[in-house]
Amino acid sequence: SLCFLFCLFCIFLHQTTAKRKLKFVSLVFRHGDHTPQEFFPTDKHKEIARQQGYGQLTKLGIQQQYELGQYMRRRYSHFLSVVYKQNYHPKCFFFLFFFFLQIYVQSTDCDHTLMSAQASLAGLYPPTQDQIWNPRILWQPIPVHTMPLSQDNLLYLPFSHCPKYKELLRETFATRDFQRQFKHYKQFLRFLATHTGYPLKKLTSERIWKLSDTLQYEDINNYTLPVWATHGVRTKLIKLSELLLQAEFGFHKQIQKSRLQGGILLKTILKHILDAKKPSYHQKMVMYSTHAATIAALQMALNVFNGKLPPHSACHFFELYQEKNGQVSASYTANMQYTIEMYYRNNSLREPHPLTLPGCKFRCPLERFTHLVSPILVHYWTREC
Repeated sequence: SLCFLFCLFCIFLHQTTAKRKLKFVSLVFRHGDHTPQEFFPTDKHKEIARQQGYGQLTKLGIQQQYELGQYMRRRYSHFLSVVYKQNYHPKCFFFLFFFFLQIYVQSTDCDHTLMSAQASLAGLYPPTQDQIWNPRILWQPIPVHTMPLSQDNLLYLPFSHCPKYKELLRETFATRDFQRQFKHYKQFLRFLATHTGYPLKKLTSERIWKLSDTLQYEDINNYTLPVWATHGVRTKLIKLSELLLQAEFGFHKQIQKSRLQGGILLKTILKHILDAKKPSYHQKMVMYSTHAATIAALQMALNVFNGKLPPHSACHFFELYQEKNGQVSASYTANMQYTIEMYYRNNSLREPHPLTLPGCKFRCPLERFTHLVSPILVHYWTREC
């Protein structure tokens, strides 16, 4: 009948005009500006540690992370509730009712990453209405989870307690490609050893990164830099840091390294994404407060790293969407009506950069995404190490 045909038309119209739906978000960010974790032997500003402590988030770092949280609030205002709360799940099993949190936050067990997570959450969830416990303090405590660094096999990269990875690293440093680029820095390393007071053999990758961080901190916070630490020297130090960072996770046998490093975090994120398809899954966001090396390892595992040191408060976004039926191509199956979008925010004055997984389009079908990253997902990490 005409009535029946009209009903079918209405159903079809609804299916083809229904909006695509954001289902889940996972994000990984670097901490904000912090005091040095280590001072080089000839540094004349060691009083900073006595006054402010080692590796403590600065006022600038708090501002950077708070602004990131405010950006999250703007970006996901339609997705996350305004009020931080435990949500009630009406299903019951043997008279047990279930509750869940919209957001789960995990940090490495470092003061500046824990503080960064708290500052970001302050921007994301300022208290409203009956959550305001003091009208002069628009802040509320929100849980951040962590574990000892010695047990952290997820976020505190690189995982050095892996013999296979150490072997790959030795191979990398011996490759012709790495040596060709590294030879330009050998005289520079002797220069650094002379002026910093470090023995040449002690200038490891980690120490180079920390030295670069220390000089950057002192420059940003208006401390008088040593005469030798010119803009050109600091720029070259950053370039060396970036070369060493790429050597840690790429350059040589990148897939094998990714299986032992950044692929571990990616596997966890992908598990959350796949779980988010299930009707029983109600968590909306998982947030990780981490380090520059964590973001670099993750992005090299995805083969989307830009070769630059992730700046303070840099953030990598994963967004899972359920596509509206009318926009799903004819080649999709019912199980492929989910897509993943990735973004990288490395400048607070610009919108995040869209990231495209090699071998896929920007709006990547979930099944295609899972297939493309499968070579770097390890199932028995200890055995493979």
